[in-house]
Amino acid sequence: MTTPVVLSAALKGFPLTEPPLQLAELAARQWNVLAGDLPLPLAVIKREALEHNVRWMQDYARGQGVALAPHGKTTMSPQLFQRQLDAGAWGISFATIKQLAVGVASGVRRAVIANQVCSEADLAGLAALLAQHADLRVVFLVDSLAQCALIERWHQRQANRQLVAPVFEVLLEIGLAGGRTGTRGEDEALALAAHLHASPAFRLAGIECYEGLGATGDSAADTAYADALMARVHAVARTCAERGWFDGADEVIVSAGGSGIFDLVAGALRPRLGKPVLGLLRSGCYITHDHGHYKRLVNVLDQRCRHVDGLQSALEVWALVQSCPEPGLAILAVGRRDISFDIDLPTPVWHAPLDSRAPLAAPAAWRITGLNDQHAYLRWDPAAALGPQVGDRLGLGVSHPCTTFDKWTWLPIVEKDYRVSDAVLTHF
Repeated sequence: MTTPVVLSAALKGFPLTEPPLQLAELAARQWNVLAGDLPLPLAVIKREALEHNVRWMQDYARGQGVALAPHGKTTMSPQLFQRQLDAGAWGISFATIKQLAVGVASGVRRAVIANQVCSEADLAGLAALLAQHADLRVVFLVDSLAQCALIERWHQRQANRQLVAPVFEVLLEIGLAGGRTGTRGEDEALALAAHLHASPAFRLAGIECYEGLGATGDSAADTAYADALMARVHAVARTCAERGWFDGADEVIVSAGGSGIFDLVAGALRPRLGKPVLGLLRSGCYITHDHGHYKRLVNVLDQRCRHVDGLQSALEVWALVQSCPEPGLAILAVGRRDISFDIDLPTPVWHAPLDSRAPLAAPAAWRITGLNDQHAYLRWDPAAALGPQVGDRLGLGVSHPCTTFDKWTWLPIVEKDYRVSDAVLTHF
């Protein structure tokens, strides 16, 4: 029996005056964010945009002939994992074994650890999860002989203790000079592939890369960059196939995909290798999209692909104007503990005057210029425009949804009129 999810005043953004309630009871309360039924600041997800994005991205992957393993680190929400799986996702991607454990506990049975695994604690944790769930499949990334040596040493210690150690399914990661993880040259990659094939600790399941860090929004530059990266992936994959290093796999996984230029890699995830290939796209931020970094990149993507009805911004953080201490400045009761700031500062999207339930588009001249832990600085030219008043509410858009989700343990899902109809919980 599934344990009911209980919401209570222990959660930031839940009314202090309300008793605990089960998630299934939430919609019946008819709470409305703009009626003052919940304390601010509050991060919310717009239901219609959320559902559109889940459906849109699954349809896009299907149209490209590839599967989708959305990156779960974006939301770390079992309710959202389930929406993605119900829509047809192959599995869910994670960055850590701890994140994987959250996914497995919520029913995920196919997963990519889009990261290197090498510590004894993580290897033991992964082995335990695999032993507990016979239907669980997990693949993780390998990019060095040094990482292999650590895993093989752990395997040997297990054998010395007369304990069974799993054969780990792995993807060889292709990286970029000056970038993050991944092998840097073809010779290095092939030497690693040969070792993985020969080692009893591993089953080489495929090849992986991540293109997202190189995205610029310049379509010509991004296309050339992604094409060169995928050419390297194909070259290594073909050599591995020719030398029989994928013989232990029923199908070869070729995986890539951030959330900014996924169109430039999606079509290259099914190279001809003489055996079945599973192209696996791992985009994550698409589920709520944003109003900043990814919106800029995906607007260019939409132009390349001639999309008419692309991803929609679904995540907002609502905040109260708490002070207007001088002309052209308002202080909002929201800060770094509540909203993303790692790529861009928040963007004012909506303005709901005090006692109004009808949000207006925020003036384009309004800008968030700084954040403290619990305060945001909203500025405008007082000679050119009026500003908000104390008690008004502002709906802020984010740039990079991942680092807003991790600031909230629950997020209400709202309708167009900001009536709360559901909620999701996060587990960071």
